[in-house]
This record gives sequence, structure tokens and C-alpha cells, in this order.
Amino acid sequence: MKLSIVMPVYNEARTIAAAVERVSAARPGPEMELVLVDDGSTDGTRDILAGIRDKNPAWKVIFHEENRGKGAALRTGFAAATGEVVIVQDADLEYDPRDYPILLAPILDGHADVVYGSRFMGGGPHRVCFFWHSVGNRTITTFSNTMTNLNLTDVEVGYKAFRKEVLDSIKLRENRFGFENEITAKVARGKWRIYEVPVSYYGRTYAEGKKITWRDGFRALWCILKYRFI
Repeated sequence: MKLSIVMPVYNEARTIAAAVERVSAARPGPEMELVLVDDGSTDGTRDILAGIRDKNPAWKVIFHEENRGKGAALRTGFAAATGEVVIVQDADLEYDPRDYPILLAPILDGHADVVYGSRFMGGGPHRVCFFWHSVGNRTITTFSNTMTNLNLTDVEVGYKAFRKEVLDSIKLRENRFGFENEITAKVARGKWRIYEVPVSYYGRTYAEGKKITWRDGFRALWCILKYRFI
């Protein structure tokens, strides 16, 4: 089985080299490709990625000329991915590539088409911060579940794995963080088999580079309603 790791990147000069190194070290099988999509970074990330590409010509490094958002970067990455299974990997070190075997197991065992990580199921280290973020996440997850009839615990989690055929069957529209709610609604409507597994979470503060804001929370609620019917 060939695995594609799709990594959207925006202004992560402090973490991108370490993130790529950890992904490479966690290689779970003999066939793995890394697809890095820079979404118009302005902090030197693009130069770092160019160097990574030169050292690893088999990896795909794609540059957006302007910032379009995480969802747009993921669409670009999914289109370029050639693996049978695709994992979304953020570049900010909040999620640990050593959890790949946990994410992949339900798919490899033939039980799942889609696997979501969960920061709330327990089983791995979880940085303690941002109480109101956790309240907002649970609110969004509950609202999403009422619209999709799923029982997820963490719809906003950054770690998701998909059979490539699932992604190929879905037309994605959201450019920013609304991707999480759009993909969930469309996977549910497609009757794909979804599993959840516990993952580690090394959250960071805004001083450390966290990007999601309260505005994205309101957009998430709107996307849950919008993609219930589209």
C-alpha cells in the first residue's frame, strides 16, 4: 500500500524542518510520498521548502503564489497525491507522526474508509491549554453530529486519514478551516465507514504561532449548516 502524507504549510519557518524530519522518521511502510503545499508563506518558509525539495527530489513541493487557506492547500495536495491512503499532517508539530500506525490500523484492517484522530478519547499526551477552545470544539462537534447523525468526539481534529477513492469522490469548496466541517458532512452523506482513534496533541499558544481564531469557529457553524444540504 502506498501512503501519501499531505502537509499544508503557511508561515511555519520555525517548525517545518522538524515536521518533515519527524514525518520521514515515522515512515510506516516501504511506500510513502510527502506532498508539501506552501500556501503563500512570507516568513522564509518557502526558502526552507526549496532546500528540502532539493535534498529530496522524490517529494512533491508545491507553491501557492498567494495565501488561499488550509482548505485550498489541501485540495492542491489531494490532487497531487498518488497514494491509496492519504493522511493530513499539519506543519506545526501539534500532532505526532508516531501516531500514523494508530490512524492507519482501521483502514489496513479493512474496517474503515476514513479515520479521524481524537484529542478527547485519551491514550496519548495532551497539552493542557485554552479551556474555551475545548468548549467551542465540543459545541461545534455536537452541532456537526446533529446534522450528520455521526457520534464523533473531535470533528475539528487536524489528523484525518482517507482512502484516496473517498477524496476522489468528493468535490471540496472551503478554502480555510471550514474544510473540517465540509469534509465531515460529505463523508457522512456518502455513507463511507468512519472510525475514530485516540491521538496525542501538543497544542501551541498564539505566541507560538497558533492561527485559528473565533471567526473560524463561527465559520465552522455556518459550514455545518451549509454542507448539510450541498
